[in-house]
Amino acid sequence: MIRNVFFGFTGFVTVAAFVAILQTPNRNQPDSHLRQEQDSELDAEKRLVELGLNLPEPSASLAIYRKIVVVGNMAYLSGHLPAGADGQVMTGKAGRDVDVDQAAAAARQCGIALLATLRHELGSLNRVRRLVKTTGMVNSTDDFTRHPEVINGCSQLFVDVFGADNGKGARAAVGMSSLPRGAICEIEMMFELNPGSGS
Repeated sequence: MIRNVFFGFTGFVTVAAFVAILQTPNRNQPDSHLRQEQDSELDAEKRLVELGLNLPEPSASLAIYRKIVVVGNMAYLSGHLPAGADGQVMTGKAGRDVDVDQAAAAARQCGIALLATLRHELGSLNRVRRLVKTTGMVNSTDDFTRHPEVINGCSQLFVDVFGADNGKGARAAVGMSSLPRGAICEIEMMFELNPGSGS
């Protein structure tokens, strides 16, 4: 293709000009650095108020583990289950007991529980610099394939709170034959904290 351009338009397009065309950035692509700067100006605590979110007190761990561990400028959160307003775990299997929308609502409740743990440990959600990684597990039937749409229920919440760039990290959404307490889903996360935010 390049050879055709050079020889088909001899005298009109030089090698230097063609290279310049290839290196010209696509102005239609979003500027990641600009988005990060915009996200850094967001006040996550104010966003909670704007979204009408009232974070509950974190529930106790189900077994022998910590719900969050902070190492350096990284925060690692254990898997969190979805709980309703009454504090009870939302149970069921996607593809049999609950549909995609119901499962996504459960994933959002996982997100609220994760936010509650973050704030309880850090003191303020503004100590979070960005979401790094999400691992979402969906209790589902063998033929269920819409795990990504389910975990979107949680992912959208973090974009709403931390911004389109800082609230979106790497992710895995997978199916499980069962989950603790029969929960619809379980989600764990990793976060980068702002420099000098301490522990």
